[in-house]
Amino acid sequence: MSDDTTSLDDPFRVRAARLATAATPFLAVALAILLAAAVSALLILLAGANPVTAFGAIWQGAFGTPRRIASGFAKATPYLLCGVGIALCFRARIINIGGEGQIALGGLGATWLALAVPLATPWLAIPFALVAGAAFGLLWASLAAVLHVTRRVHEVLVTLLLNFVAILLVSQALHGAIGEVGAGFPQSALLPQAFWLPKILPNTDLHIGILIAVVLAIAAHVLLWRTSFGFSIRLLGASRRATNYAGYSPDRITYLVMAIAGALAGLAGAIQVLGIHLRLIEGYSDGLGFVSVAIALLGGINPLGLIPASLFFGFLEVGALSMQRQMGVPSSLVSVMEGITMLFILAAMAHSGRKGQV
Repeated sequence: MSDDTTSLDDPFRVRAARLATAATPFLAVALAILLAAAVSALLILLAGANPVTAFGAIWQGAFGTPRRIASGFAKATPYLLCGVGIALCFRARIINIGGEGQIALGGLGATWLALAVPLATPWLAIPFALVAGAAFGLLWASLAAVLHVTRRVHEVLVTLLLNFVAILLVSQALHGAIGEVGAGFPQSALLPQAFWLPKILPNTDLHIGILIAVVLAIAAHVLLWRTSFGFSIRLLGASRRATNYAGYSPDRITYLVMAIAGALAGLAGAIQVLGIHLRLIEGYSDGLGFVSVAIALLGGINPLGLIPASLFFGFLEVGALSMQRQMGVPSSLVSVMEGITMLFILAAMAHSGRKGQV
């Protein structure tokens, strides 16, 4: 009788153990958020503000009105797109930190096409502009891949330095060919209305870019886990020798995954220009690429995991900025709070010991 009971209990014990293993990372992240909130509360207190009031301001700033909720989704959009591309690179053990420059050039490509090609119908103008932005990002990332593969320049170095070159190219364009004459700040002229992304909610920042980003994140997940190419990406990340033995070309995989990442980052830049600013502005991409690196890690370098990770940070950013305006705390404190939250979550994920699957 006892043997039968034990045999019946074993499946339940195995299932319970699997559930506990799956829940461990989520519990670790939840604990990390609580610890980050505690440290942030201490910093707010040292700044002379009431932590309870401050956290209330963050919540109201992020979710208080439909307009603020829309802003959170809009903030998350470029992080999701760029982060998915970076996550694919990280899966192949390619440390691509060039999202900043690829986003900048993506916005430049979309702006150039919108100002140079007179298209009056949105169903034609918007896709062309988005493709132009993605193409500019793809070409810039491909340049980094060529330098890495042919000259063996480390990808961290080449992608980092190309960020600065891309930002200078955008600045040069705004001070020259596409700059608005007489403007007090380096920016292009307002783009033709046919190129503006349609709004999901009128009179808010929420545009169709978030839908594009979610669809592409799902597509990237399918690519990574349901295709031969996705397997080759994961295999390269696990072992270069095994990749060669299996008949895949590591250099070809590097070219392709960097091109995909560049296209996604360039698309993110185009969406920011066509959906938020409606013109190209100097410095519009500042911080987007580097934050996307952290968000790729927060999402466990899994395209689907990046959806909640980017939304979390998008709403956190909107709420923290609202707190700054309401409470009068220094803007640097907002950046410190965001950085602490990322640091604690990344530490928790590392401690939980999650391992990639090939």
